[in-house]
Amino acid sequence: MNEEQVWVSQAQRGDDESFTKLVETYQTPVFNLCYRMLGEPELAEDAAQETFLRAYQHLNRYDIKRPFATWLLSIAAHYCIDRLRRRKFSAFSLDAEDEDGNAFEMPDLDAPNPEGEAMRGQSAERVHAMLKDLDGADRAAIVLRYWYDYSEKEIAETLNLSVSAVKSRLHRARKELANLWNAQEDDLALAMKRRRHESPAF
Repeated sequence: MNEEQVWVSQAQRGDDESFTKLVETYQTPVFNLCYRMLGEPELAEDAAQETFLRAYQHLNRYDIKRPFATWLLSIAAHYCIDRLRRRKFSAFSLDAEDEDGNAFEMPDLDAPNPEGEAMRGQSAERVHAMLKDLDGADRAAIVLRYWYDYSEKEIAETLNLSVSAVKSRLHRARKELANLWNAQEDDLALAMKRRRHESPAF
């Protein structure tokens, strides 16, 4: 039994100090997941607090054979999905820790060119804007896969879905993001074409 399992076991027996150690260990990953899901620090902070409250209240249901992180993040993910469904958020943002959108089969922005940095910033903003259109569970699957590097099996365990359902959600979400990306590329190309035909300013 490792140190974390000892803390969980002691917390299940009512040791608040052990639960505090679990909170200190996981408060950052839980907050980051909530922030990526909800897009606002204040909402993420509230969601993280609610996650730990629910974990404390239902600690007796935790199966020690299962990774504690997976169980805890599943509570956070489901709470955020419920918030998204109830409130129908129209805004969603991610912090700048992504790989320039490459995970979604976006153009390779690492290729050397003088406009690379500007393109990276624009790409991140576009990805942030597009993700708001995804279903809450699809959004959670994408965040867990590409920002937490979860396997399809781990995502399935976290979201209480079958592996085939996770594969389906990831495929649908990637396709939707790619369609949105391509549509924006077409709009940008059309805008640039119109600018070229405008009269130059003197």
